[in-house]
Amino acid sequence: MKTLRLTAAQALVRYLAAQKTVIDGAVAPLFAGCWAIFGHGNVAGLGEALHAAGEALPTFRAHNEQAMAHSAVAYAKTMRRRQMMVATTSIGPGATNMVTAAAMAHVNRLPVLLVPGDVFANRFPDPVLQQVEAFSDGTVSANDCFRPVSRYFDRISRPEQLLAMLPRALGVLTDPAQCGPVTLAFCQDTQAEAYDYPVGFFAEKLHHIRRSPPDAHELAEAIKLIKDARKPVIVAGGGVLYSGCERELAAFAQARGIPVMETQAGKSSLPHDHPMSMGAIGVTGTGAANEMAEACDLIIAVGTRLADFSTGSWGLFKNPKCRLLTLNVQAFDSAKHQALPLIADALTGLKALDAGLRRYKASAAWSARAQAAKAAWFRVAARYTNATNAAPPSDSQVIGAVQRQARPSDIIVAAAGGLPGELHKLWQAQDALGYHLEYGYSTMGYEIAGALGVKLAAPQREVFVMIGDGSYLMMNSEIATSVMLGMKLIIVLNDNGGFGCINRLQQETGGAPFNNLLVDSRQVQANRIDFARHAESLGALALTARSIADLEQALKQARAAARTVVIVTATDAAASTDAGGHWWDVAVPEVSVRESVRRSRKAYQDKKAQRARLGK
Repeated sequence: MKTLRLTAAQALVRYLAAQKTVIDGAVAPLFAGCWAIFGHGNVAGLGEALHAAGEALPTFRAHNEQAMAHSAVAYAKTMRRRQMMVATTSIGPGATNMVTAAAMAHVNRLPVLLVPGDVFANRFPDPVLQQVEAFSDGTVSANDCFRPVSRYFDRISRPEQLLAMLPRALGVLTDPAQCGPVTLAFCQDTQAEAYDYPVGFFAEKLHHIRRSPPDAHELAEAIKLIKDARKPVIVAGGGVLYSGCERELAAFAQARGIPVMETQAGKSSLPHDHPMSMGAIGVTGTGAANEMAEACDLIIAVGTRLADFSTGSWGLFKNPKCRLLTLNVQAFDSAKHQALPLIADALTGLKALDAGLRRYKASAAWSARAQAAKAAWFRVAARYTNATNAAPPSDSQVIGAVQRQARPSDIIVAAAGGLPGELHKLWQAQDALGYHLEYGYSTMGYEIAGALGVKLAAPQREVFVMIGDGSYLMMNSEIATSVMLGMKLIIVLNDNGGFGCINRLQQETGGAPFNNLLVDSRQVQANRIDFARHAESLGALALTARSIADLEQALKQARAAARTVVIVTATDAAASTDAGGHWWDVAVPEVSVRESVRRSRKAYQDKKAQRARLGK
């Protein structure tokens, strides 16, 4: 057997570079590159191996470990999970900085390969710099924090372990049902140790997306359930986009007259002007989608986890005869809430349903009601997004300005705070993947780093970031990375003086304004941050908009610019879109000296009792 003597780090890099995928019919690297921040846990081993790899596995430098992992995950999401990235760090804080990103990828079912450096396998120099020691377990390191937020976790303590470990890791990363973050904690001395690897181990391997067909028995039951329904709805989740079946969904919904509503991950599955598109569902849903959801007798959930924001904490579906059918590639998600499961790839599942349903259509009255509800919602939504002279403007008015300047191919990116709710209701997505929200983990600080990953995946599309000042202050360093890499972003920064969304939630649950807005926080001296000057210091072009008219002009300038632009707009912390939406289960204290809290508790109990009457 012919062998090749390599260090473990060199073998890892060579193996990853040999993995291939198919993108739009062409063979491409499965791993588009490696994000790296080097330290003593990876600079000598993996650093040398990545330098030698060159363009076979390009290396990108970031400014924050969590941020670079966000960029990697966003890249995979934009590539529909067909292509992904690696992220490597030193041991200690560099490694644990990535734990939040791992959790975000885990919740959202998105693949990323995380390779944090680890302690010495031989233990001679223990404890090394940044080593976490467990008094009762000598095998523990800080990287064990990744275990609960990884789909697959392993520790590389011998060079030959790669022979068994890497195929397992790739099996998880490329499996539509299992995919998510994989963590390979790489002992720093092992990275530098050599082994005679079989040459065949590094042979090129082409990965194709697995499209699981539905079980015949489950399919027959699903077809019968749909045929018995008079008022069905479809809830489209991220699985629709990952499977690439948005055209099939559009044709299926139109032919059957079934209204479609979208989760945050599923938004842009249908263009907003599709006759059966009702827009967002749930807590942040449109009036049209939630009206149809409340009355439906069948929910056809396609590629969604059915999280609480999508279901209104399971108080949204008010028809006592309502049934649930889940089309999902993952059995775990298909079995939720006494659903009838149809375990299959979204594309193959929809095609099988379409063939089996033959001439079935929902009732004409139901389809007509959906279209009327949609038209009514558009009229309502326009009142919130139309330009006014209000000062400061609301988030919804800022969204309206961005929408008016947007083109169908543009991509909007956001993650946390009040903007995801406003965007979910109000943004009119046109092209698939044009709406990129991280709301499974609702990660503050994802926005700019995630947008960088989106831009790397779709350099031909304009990428807009919508972010609040609170999230911006948590993580903004990748503005500098975007400038360094020539990856232009248009960042619309809404400055409402703190955490406006949580301040509103605090008061809605009876609480007093406290520790969310800067004016309600402990401070010795008021400090108004100059975000424009800060963005300029990172290399961006900065613009300040003092009105909606200013903002629209700034957006035109930003589109014409050659580098990243940050547009700062002061916004109203109190204003939000009160139309549409649904109750969300946020526990209110049972005991309080405050009358406002006691009133909120009574209202909360009433809502819970109403949900209980629905059998939820």
